[in-house]
Amino acid sequence: IKQAGDEASSNMFSNQLHSKPKTRKYGEAYSLWFHLHKCRGRSPCRIGFPYVGKQSWFGRTEVIDNTLNPDFVRKFVLDFFFEEKQNLRFDVYNVDTRSSNLSKHDFLGQMFCTLGEIIGSPGGRLERTLSYWSGRDSRPRPQVIGIPGKKCGTIIFTAEELSNCRDIATMQFCANKLDKKDFFGKSDPFLVFYRSNEDGTFTICHKTEVIKNNLNPVWQSFTIPVRALCNGDYDRTVKVDVYDWDRDGSHDFIGEFTTSYRELSRGQSQFNVYEVLNPKKKGKKKKYINSGTVRLVSVSCQQLSRNPSQPTSLHYMSPYQMNAYAMALKAVGEIIQDYDSDKLFPAYGFGAKLPPDGKISHAFPLNFNSENPNCVGIEGVLEAYFQSLRTVQLYGPTNFAPVINQVARSAAEVTDGSQYFVLLMITDGVISDMAQTKEAVVNAASLPMSVIIVGVGPAEFDAMEELDGDEVRVSSRGRFAERDIVQFVPFRDYIDRSGNQVLSMARLAKDVLAEIPDQLLSFMKSRGIEPRPPLPVTSDSPSVSTTTATNTSTTKHCNPHP
Repeated sequence: IKQAGDEASSNMFSNQLHSKPKTRKYGEAYSLWFHLHKCRGRSPCRIGFPYVGKQSWFGRTEVIDNTLNPDFVRKFVLDFFFEEKQNLRFDVYNVDTRSSNLSKHDFLGQMFCTLGEIIGSPGGRLERTLSYWSGRDSRPRPQVIGIPGKKCGTIIFTAEELSNCRDIATMQFCANKLDKKDFFGKSDPFLVFYRSNEDGTFTICHKTEVIKNNLNPVWQSFTIPVRALCNGDYDRTVKVDVYDWDRDGSHDFIGEFTTSYRELSRGQSQFNVYEVLNPKKKGKKKKYINSGTVRLVSVSCQQLSRNPSQPTSLHYMSPYQMNAYAMALKAVGEIIQDYDSDKLFPAYGFGAKLPPDGKISHAFPLNFNSENPNCVGIEGVLEAYFQSLRTVQLYGPTNFAPVINQVARSAAEVTDGSQYFVLLMITDGVISDMAQTKEAVVNAASLPMSVIIVGVGPAEFDAMEELDGDEVRVSSRGRFAERDIVQFVPFRDYIDRSGNQVLSMARLAKDVLAEIPDQLLSFMKSRGIEPRPPLPVTSDSPSVSTTTATNTSTTKHCNPHP
């Protein structure tokens, strides 16, 4: 999705979003999702949608193969400001290769609207026809030209204001005696979960994995925010469809059942055994009973707390094991500290009320020493982190830009290749200042620094993927980042199921640090900085600087090797 309008209106729109009235800090958060109907071409699609700036992209959906009616799982969280016109553009592509370059794929159509149009539609549901440009380029045309004799399809949007529910649920399901759908085998079943909308329609919110050739499958447990499942309304209907997977995308419908989060939260019981019903079969066969049953194997509900003294807090200081923040700090820090000459790491927190007056800060030293925020070694960073938890009150929103800008100012002072800065940011919240953060990243991309972001907890981090420029380079106000300097990963993807923390930390460190050498080299080459001859070991040797930030944050200085 790109912002609509000519260059003048584009700049005006960008300035509007970046220069909000001082009387308002944040808009209302809305979740936006969509699907396509009768889309032209095969195996659509990838949608990107830029939100701020002439050329910036807000994000892309996942790719769904072999269907003209894709129903996308990925949601986008946008801040809505009633008093502003927030223009959106949606581009639809047929993905032919693994390339992230959209010019390599077939353009299928696009649509322009405002966020207000979607939210103001009955039930928050807007349906529009996709259109196609003749001689399309990156600048929108004042008139849409269609393809004679061809329809581009329809794009359907749904938006709903997000609740403040912070509960998460971990569930596991199994099935028994499902219908046989494959001629030469049994069935390859999977479950699709839908949340009900205010207008009575349903929107996909989760898919399980496929279990091959099995009529009595046991699916892996999965964790989902309750906000994604029912937006905090425990009695809202949750619909579950059971399908038999087919390679060509034409999955066979086995049956369906409905429940609610309140029912599921009761746990394993006779009330959580569901008959899988196929309405067509039921209407044709008098003796039809069901197409199998699905049973809830287990469920655990957890309400996240901001109080680090509570076990439900992600910052909880257990006497028996490290929390996710400490694990991420230790995993990454212990490896990268070997390239730091003095082992002094500036460490910052962001998103807290500070004593004595409760002032909210998004960049405060964890040791509360503004003159010298350095901690001695990773153990010093951990000690400062734990001490700060006893002193501050954790508080939202989650703003990244202040810490990134602070480290960027330090990196701007040393651009001769003698130092390279690595900023490690650990957060359990979805970013609140995306526009400002994207601008900070674009500015920092020309400096000797990299940013590692580790998301902990069950939050929906999809919107943060756009900061990781592997597919689409980060842009702001029409400027693209000079280099890809951000690596984002959700820690939950690396947690060992057996509970082995050492293995979890090793997996995380290996993945998040893999791009640092190439990022360092890309800066040196872009500035024409040649490798130096070997130097004797002295206190003046060049270094890599690492900063840590945790939601609280840390920064490190690394020594580039000659």
